[in-house]
Amino acid sequence: MSIRVIAQRRMLKIGNNPGSKKFVMRPDLYSAIQEKKVFQEAATHSGISTGVIKAAWDAAGEVIRTWATEGHSVPLPGLGTMRFGVRSKAVENLDDVKTGLITTRRIVFTPSVDVKGELKNTSIQITCLDEDGNVLKRVTSGDSGDIEDSENENQNGGSDTPTHSSTGGGLPDEGD
Repeated sequence: MSIRVIAQRRMLKIGNNPGSKKFVMRPDLYSAIQEKKVFQEAATHSGISTGVIKAAWDAAGEVIRTWATEGHSVPLPGLGTMRFGVRSKAVENLDDVKTGLITTRRIVFTPSVDVKGELKNTSIQITCLDEDGNVLKRVTSGDSGDIEDSENENQNGGSDTPTHSSTGGGLPDEGD
């Protein structure tokens, strides 16, 4: 099993070197799996009927949405945790604090150690293409498998925009 990536040579139109040609990577997206197939596969693996699995999943989804909108970090068993948050501009003065500072609402997913381990140990296969889509070469990853920590991306230089993450309650989390 591997993650497929396309590296295609393109003329850069923006950035540091507009007009130059560079290989730009993007995921080689697979087709979307239908929800019905997920329930059928889970039924096959568990011995529980598809209808029961769907009913349980729908109920869990309602609970997750409710708790997340109340500001909780909600466990997603076997996957990690999720919560709702915002990105916002920072201001110095109390009088400048207003909802207009919020730039985006977001879903923050923190994968479990097992999910991170699975990603770290999954190879990446890169298919290099020219401008016309012709295959130039294929490469299999030999990287360290480092996993990005999106929870700390602003602290680690992941964003040039002065933003701050916070939970639904509006106050910054420690570590954000």
